[in-house]
Amino acid sequence: MTYQPGQRVALVHTSDPHTRLRPGDTGTVRRHDQQQNIVEVTWDSGSALSMCLDAGDRIQPVSTTPPPTGGPVDEAAGWAAALQRMRAAGTEAGGTAAEWWAQDTIGARVTGDTRLAARRVLAGIDDGDPAVLDALPRFTFAAEAVDTAAWGLFADATGDVCGWFGLRIQQHDEAMTVYRDAFDTAATDRIADLCRLAASPSGVDVSHLRPDRVRIGDVGVFAGDWARTADPDGRDRIEVGFVGTLIEHWNGWAVFSCTRLVAEAIVADQQRHRDQYRDSLRDTGVPADELDRRVDAALANLSFDGDVIIADQRAMFDDPDAVERITPDGDGRYVVMGRSWCWEAVDPYACDRIVGDLPDPDQA
Repeated sequence: MTYQPGQRVALVHTSDPHTRLRPGDTGTVRRHDQQQNIVEVTWDSGSALSMCLDAGDRIQPVSTTPPPTGGPVDEAAGWAAALQRMRAAGTEAGGTAAEWWAQDTIGARVTGDTRLAARRVLAGIDDGDPAVLDALPRFTFAAEAVDTAAWGLFADATGDVCGWFGLRIQQHDEAMTVYRDAFDTAATDRIADLCRLAASPSGVDVSHLRPDRVRIGDVGVFAGDWARTADPDGRDRIEVGFVGTLIEHWNGWAVFSCTRLVAEAIVADQQRHRDQYRDSLRDTGVPADELDRRVDAALANLSFDGDVIIADQRAMFDDPDAVERITPDGDGRYVVMGRSWCWEAVDPYACDRIVGDLPDPDQA
């Protein structure tokens, strides 16, 4: 860049240890030696220090357009606009810091269970856990660079290189408080968003399907109360959740209707539980000719007969008539063992996988 005689500039940085010039100080260019890349400046403070640009000194042009003048209302409006720009700059910086944090914490290059790590962070944010919150990106300055860094942030956000040094101390504090709050809020919010994606079994944000938000007629994720286990932190873990529409409550439990795809997954999951129970019985020495009887006595046998689900519970209740036929409604939806089994709406983030089409947040 070429500087012209008479051009107004502001100091950005100089490594001269003896000068009293500070970032933001202004002056007028006398001459620019382009061969040596040295700018001779007459500084408003009386200094005549030249800027050796190739040695790391930095200056920035300053507009010669005089600032608008007016009464208290104009001044207040201008200050409000400056704070708005500081807030926007803090929000952008906080979001960027969150993206970098995520790469080293829950990103694809991180080893270990990133879903569990994401769930821990989400739980910590929800609970206000200091151990979690203190580990998130927070706005800070190195103690030895506070003044210079604050001026730089204000100049970058507002485009006013010199304005920082004309502010009152109270305005300095207010500007940096606005920036800090915007940075910290944006970082936390973005990390929560990223953790929701990382913790989700479907790879999308499913926070709108939390059980406390599911009402009659709403889509939610459900599972049986028997399906709950605990992760290493003692929090709920459910191997598979099913997507359905909550249609009523029964004895304190939920009744969901679901698609054929989900109904098939429920039948398959029940068979998986039956197989696991049969294996556990075999491992304890139960004779082979006793296995089917013992399994049937403990767990209902579900199967499809065309479009009808057959729920055979004769051995469970010692009742030859305990066979239920579950037919689809006019829309092809099933209520699988509703009003018979203890279904409940569950947190989708607690599920290892989810079967069914998840609605978008604006459709839930």
